[in-house]
Amino acid sequence: MASIIKRKKAYSVVYSYTNENGETKQKWETWHTHKEALKRKAEIENQQNNGTFVIPNSQKICDYMYEFVSLYGEKKWGVSTYDSNCGLIANYINPIIGDLQVQEVTTRVADKFVQTLQKTKPVIRRNVQPKTEYLTPVNIEKIVKLMSCAFKQAVRWEMIGKNPFENIVIPKVEYKKRDIWTTENIRKALNSCTDTKLYIAMNLAFACSLRIGEILGLTWDNVHISDDDIARDDAYIYVDKELTRASKRAIEMLGEKDIIHIFKPLMANTSTRLILKKPKTKSSERKVWLPKTVAYIMKEWKKSQEEIKGFLGDEYEDFNLVIALPNGRPCENRVLEKEFIKLKEEAGLPNVVFHSLRHSSTTYKLKLNHGDLKATQGDTGHSQINMITDVYAHILDEDRKVNAQKFESAFYANPDLRDVRPPQEKTETTIDIAALIEQLQANPELAATLAGLIGTAKK
Repeated sequence: MASIIKRKKAYSVVYSYTNENGETKQKWETWHTHKEALKRKAEIENQQNNGTFVIPNSQKICDYMYEFVSLYGEKKWGVSTYDSNCGLIANYINPIIGDLQVQEVTTRVADKFVQTLQKTKPVIRRNVQPKTEYLTPVNIEKIVKLMSCAFKQAVRWEMIGKNPFENIVIPKVEYKKRDIWTTENIRKALNSCTDTKLYIAMNLAFACSLRIGEILGLTWDNVHISDDDIARDDAYIYVDKELTRASKRAIEMLGEKDIIHIFKPLMANTSTRLILKKPKTKSSERKVWLPKTVAYIMKEWKKSQEEIKGFLGDEYEDFNLVIALPNGRPCENRVLEKEFIKLKEEAGLPNVVFHSLRHSSTTYKLKLNHGDLKATQGDTGHSQINMITDVYAHILDEDRKVNAQKFESAFYANPDLRDVRPPQEKTETTIDIAALIEQLQANPELAATLAGLIGTAKK
């Protein structure tokens, strides 16, 4: 049970509880008004009676997030997610609300946190300048999602009664129309390209809708381009890994979970490692069929790569990678993107990022298959189909416009109904004879006037 003790102008709610070690402790909570104290007293007694009472805990958010990462993140996250979430905690969570106690965070506090994030400048990472002055809605959504997950675990661990981030209002994320190359731009880029690695990568990005990490992580054992495969229109690649860079700490903490291979660094004192890892989601593991031309291009590329291997002998580090440096080592995305920038400038092409080729691919496929979302999703590897409907809605709207045109040609133009007007309602005037006779009998003057009019009309 709890009691209320007045202390000068304040009121203290005093109650006892048993901590995790089985020790009985006493807690004093101060409130400004007697009404607030009564409400808290009733709340405590109700929770104690129904078994939902939360033991007081003064743990700060910064300490709790470290524990959360250790107990939850290391079991659930992959290396890329681990690095990303640890960065969010270090840059945006601990500096803003790290000193607050976990049990002090209410929905109101969470809303204020989001409001602060909207006025927070993004941190410069790896010497890359941010493109926006303040954190974008996408980044704020990631932070809130992380906090919601952390506080969900706090509820599960019986540290708090409810998750203050569960129904929080966040800035709306609006998917803007992507700046992409047209098919004419892509043809010009391929015709102008002199770097073979980039040429192969652009074909895979456009024809197969691959992400750059998936292209750089593709190995020859997952490329099926035999003469029989091509003749049957059954040449395909299988995506089941990606190339990325991860911190040594993430690799050590996660115990190489989902990591297929760690490449030995050229310099031992680096804090990161290039790795081949499983895709983030199961839907990203997929089979993608190749157009015949791309299959033949891949055969020629493999042949030239085998010639390089034979020439270099033991100097060639063979990791069976489709896209590799001349010595066989993995090719990082920054190397490919540098060549892509050079190509754009020399060919006078619109300024887009390499990832836009994947968007060009998705757009072109939606046009070819008349908005077949499932078929397109199978190639892109999106985990949720609404990612396609949100980002590429303008393509689907174009097809809906064509539907109206087809409807006009098929139905309204045959037979021609275009001059038909909507039917007009008929207006009929009816005379109640009995009521008219009654009025004439009651009003002789009206009857005389009507008789005079009828006589005039006959003349």
